[in-house]
Amino acid sequence: MRITKILLASASLAVLGAASVVAQPAEPDTVADVITVTGSPSTFGAMKSDTPIVETARSVSIETEDMFIAKGALTLDDVLNYTAGVTGEAYGFATRGDFYFVRGLNAPEYRDNIQSLFGNYNNTRPEIYTLEQVEVLKGPASVLFGQGSPGGLVNTVSKIAGPDLDSEIVASYGSFDRAQIALDYNLALSDTVFARAVALYRDADTQVDFVEDDALVLAPSLTWTPSEDTSVTLLVNYDERTGDVAHQFLPLTGTLLPAAERIESSTYLGEPGFNRYDTESTAVTVMGSHRLSEVFTLEGTARWRDGSSDYSQSWIAFAGAGNPRIDAAGDGLRSWYDNPATSEQLAADLRLRAEFATGGLDHEVLIGVNAQDIELTQSRAFLRQGTLNAFNPVYGDGVPTAAELDAVRGASQTSTDYVGLYVNDQIEVGALRLTAGLRYDEVSNQTGGVSQDDDKLTFAAGALYAFDNGLSPYISYAESFEPVVGTDAFTSAQLKPREGEQVEIGVKFQPNASTLVTLAWFDIEQSNLPNPAGLPTAPSQQEGVSTISGLEVEALTAFDTGLGAATFEANFSVLDGEDPNGLPLASVPETLASVWGTIRPDALAGLRLGLGARYLGENESNAGGGVRVVTGSATLLDALIAYDWADYSVQLNVRNLADEDYYATCLARGDCFPGEERSVNLRLSRSF
Repeated sequence: MRITKILLASASLAVLGAASVVAQPAEPDTVADVITVTGSPSTFGAMKSDTPIVETARSVSIETEDMFIAKGALTLDDVLNYTAGVTGEAYGFATRGDFYFVRGLNAPEYRDNIQSLFGNYNNTRPEIYTLEQVEVLKGPASVLFGQGSPGGLVNTVSKIAGPDLDSEIVASYGSFDRAQIALDYNLALSDTVFARAVALYRDADTQVDFVEDDALVLAPSLTWTPSEDTSVTLLVNYDERTGDVAHQFLPLTGTLLPAAERIESSTYLGEPGFNRYDTESTAVTVMGSHRLSEVFTLEGTARWRDGSSDYSQSWIAFAGAGNPRIDAAGDGLRSWYDNPATSEQLAADLRLRAEFATGGLDHEVLIGVNAQDIELTQSRAFLRQGTLNAFNPVYGDGVPTAAELDAVRGASQTSTDYVGLYVNDQIEVGALRLTAGLRYDEVSNQTGGVSQDDDKLTFAAGALYAFDNGLSPYISYAESFEPVVGTDAFTSAQLKPREGEQVEIGVKFQPNASTLVTLAWFDIEQSNLPNPAGLPTAPSQQEGVSTISGLEVEALTAFDTGLGAATFEANFSVLDGEDPNGLPLASVPETLASVWGTIRPDALAGLRLGLGARYLGENESNAGGGVRVVTGSATLLDALIAYDWADYSVQLNVRNLADEDYYATCLARGDCFPGEERSVNLRLSRSF
């Protein structure tokens, strides 16, 4: 009965999204014929193809720069908040990085279809001002990208030089003294050479006491197009962020659970002068394509990236699941953590694209090789000493000396090398679209003196039928794998890679360029996980299986209301996931929903108004001994008011308009993660 109600509700939402266009029939010269509501896939995107979304037998969501700027997004987490099946800000307000779930699972982050982050806290988070759009490919993607999560991946698309691009300068100021200035400057050096310089400087406090989030970003690029058949781009990214950690691991007692006093979300449980999270990253990327003939095109991306982080933090020590971390008076033992880390990456994805016909079949075949060499280092020190009162912090007690940290420090180095060979064929037979892909990967991991080699063959296939009325039902199957380094204590054999499989069935509806409605049901199984508690005598350590199924709806449209041009989007997803113990996936909301709409009133030319709502369902965390922590749901409102004239635009965004006090998640181990407080940001830009 429950799943029936969910299906009916989701189908109703999809019908309503489409009905809004039917109720407002568009004349040839109306907004519905000229506004495209979603971004366009590209050969350097999440699908490595420019095949339109409506003809792709997978769930792909795209958020363009115009879309996420209108919503007031300040981070990648913010951008993902309005995407079905994606939990943005999974661990609340953050400064260390972007933490999100795709279909209930962690997902790797890519930039221009090369993986951009590895390990934990050894690189800088992306600055969204340098991005053209953000793409989410949902479900396993190992055939195109190699090792990864069965939940999917997030691909960010860089701003790069090209012809006929406008320039702009942007200044903004907002809550918590967040001051920022940015420049996007484009220049044609000749008829075939184009330059672009994207730069940003920010000086910002945050909603957490003592925590700053400052940044300096430079992203120059050059594009050379000697002919219509050839294009080469050189992009350099320099990112420097200085500040502290917004995650204070606030105790359950005094936040979600009652105590003598309440611990405010702004409370700082670190140590001024000791805490820091400073990161620096330099990347050089080359992207290019060359059409060899009417059939063949050679294309690829290559990147070298060097990153480092200087991470030190203090927090109140954990006392074990279910045990209060502070006493009745609010005092707790302090943990001290220091871990400078580095990362270096050399990666390339080179492919040959062939477009040809055989009989009545039109093919787009992609044959590629993807290789990466990643080196990670860290120098970790951890100890516990001193106390701090969570209700009334007085800092200074127990601060370790450099000698005390060095006495417990341990260094480690990890090397990962892999190469993957893949082939993917998209076949068009009239209105039928068929896809099939196969990939073979070899992965080598070395940590200290331990070396491990894995190899894996993965497969994906799909079918979609594009009816003339815009309806496109589809079905697809995809696989993924993730190496697990170590030895099985029961079998003495090398641990096997985690494996993922997904079946997805859906329908897409695009009656015109201004409307896209998608509905997708999926079922994921992840295997070779650690043993569940119910298998104490299992024959190996990897008997665990996790299952995830869900339903997602996305509707985007643009239309003329009679009072002005409007855009509207609605997103809804419901997830039913279980870990190997049969418990809900930790910190993953079962239900997510969002709506966003904008209007440009005809009576006030230049005015733009926007309003959105995001719903986060409750989530839970479980630990041994039956400890269960449930974090309640929250509904958040976002608003926009903007005015555009000539080459100028002034925009005011308010996120969490009602200043809802909520937690993104609280964990059974004993800590809570506050959500984003109300933030107001004023943005002034000039185009030239």
